[in-house]
Amino acid sequence: MSTILVVDDDLAVRDSLEMILLYEDYKVIKACDGREALNVLQQHAESIDVALLDIKMPGMDGLELLEAIKQSFADIVVIMISGNADIAHAVQATKKGAYDFLEKPLDQTRILITIQNALQSKKLTQQSKKLTQQNLVLKNLVAQDRKLLGKSPAMTQIFSTIQRVAATEARVLITGENGTGKELVARSIHEHSLRAEGPFVDVNCAAIPDNLIESELFGHEKGAFTHAYERRKGKFEQADHGTIFLDEIGDMSLSAQAKVLRVLEENKLERVGGNQTIQIDVRVIAATNKDLPELCKQGIFREDLYYRLNVVPIQIPRLHDRHEDIPELISHFLVFFSQKYSRKIKKISPEALQVLQSYPWPGNVRELRNVMERLVILSESDTIGPAQVKNYFPTPTTKVEDLECQTFEDFKRDSEKWFILKKLAENNWNVKKTAEVLNMQRSNLYKKMERYGLIKPGTATE
Repeated sequence: MSTILVVDDDLAVRDSLEMILLYEDYKVIKACDGREALNVLQQHAESIDVALLDIKMPGMDGLELLEAIKQSFADIVVIMISGNADIAHAVQATKKGAYDFLEKPLDQTRILITIQNALQSKKLTQQSKKLTQQNLVLKNLVAQDRKLLGKSPAMTQIFSTIQRVAATEARVLITGENGTGKELVARSIHEHSLRAEGPFVDVNCAAIPDNLIESELFGHEKGAFTHAYERRKGKFEQADHGTIFLDEIGDMSLSAQAKVLRVLEENKLERVGGNQTIQIDVRVIAATNKDLPELCKQGIFREDLYYRLNVVPIQIPRLHDRHEDIPELISHFLVFFSQKYSRKIKKISPEALQVLQSYPWPGNVRELRNVMERLVILSESDTIGPAQVKNYFPTPTTKVEDLECQTFEDFKRDSEKWFILKKLAENNWNVKKTAEVLNMQRSNLYKKMERYGLIKPGTATE
């Protein structure tokens, strides 16, 4: 139920308006002058939606009251009433923020329609403000989600490289395992570059079918192929005066590689099915989790393209290789996901932190992020303890389809890692017993544990 404040020094007008509004199921509060109205507003401002103000009143008139309302109670929609059809007053009231202006004698239909429109206007304004606030919160969350964190020597070196290379036009090749944050590094380079105001176009080369990748990258003309109903700009054109990020570049077909090489050499391209040469100004950053020099030897990746891309190499370490960064990452994710889901910011106990630091994190930062999101959502207490971590923590068992492998070598490595982890857990991390079960020399098992970063949960790390 909406509440209407009626302010008029004429008792008959106040009572008449009250009767009309009550019949339409509005709640009505009355005041005989500006001073009384201000007292009412001090007590009931949050519940009042619309104010009907007479202009001519003793003491504080309607225009003065309008100014006071707009200054202190801006969410209230104000409709002015006057016994004189004075255009100057109407203009003055509108300039001061009045929604509308009604003349006496008041027409019942006009009053009700004006109030309905005023309430609808208020609703739309509130929705707009809410959306604006949500967009600001979302923008802030997105910015937080894209933050590169870490104080380890490896990350310090990466930050230094980003700072030095960002202001140049040099191409960058980012390498590292899945989940290490290659896209975050690429975005950071773009955001600190002279192209920061231009577009950042992210292309996952592995997700685009071979028969569509050229169209995606370079665009196509109408009729170039079946279902090409209109001309379409490709990712390179969309990134003009900005940065294109070619993620998983190692999965690109040889034919597409040849065209990308030409673009890098000439800064020109032709759309699929077209013969017009289009000049572009694009910075290229590429990333891969594959061994590109090895792919070059196998003839799967063009060597000349590799050298074009690999001007400034950035190797991102595994999370296990920068364990000292885990507490900072955990703290960041706790705050981030608590804000995202409108929860009280959770804390983590030293014992739970130790368990999290002891885990090898084969999925790198992405896996840690997922675990922390799960803990924020599912943990009922304000402080996350070791028992909660173990409840929602990945177990040492896995399925073939859960392994993120691009090559057979990746599969063999990950399978061996998980198998050893499973056996260690089954034998309560007794290395001697596990080695006997595996029919493996203990020294060999220790080497594999070191290689894969397998550390007993709860064991402190340096």
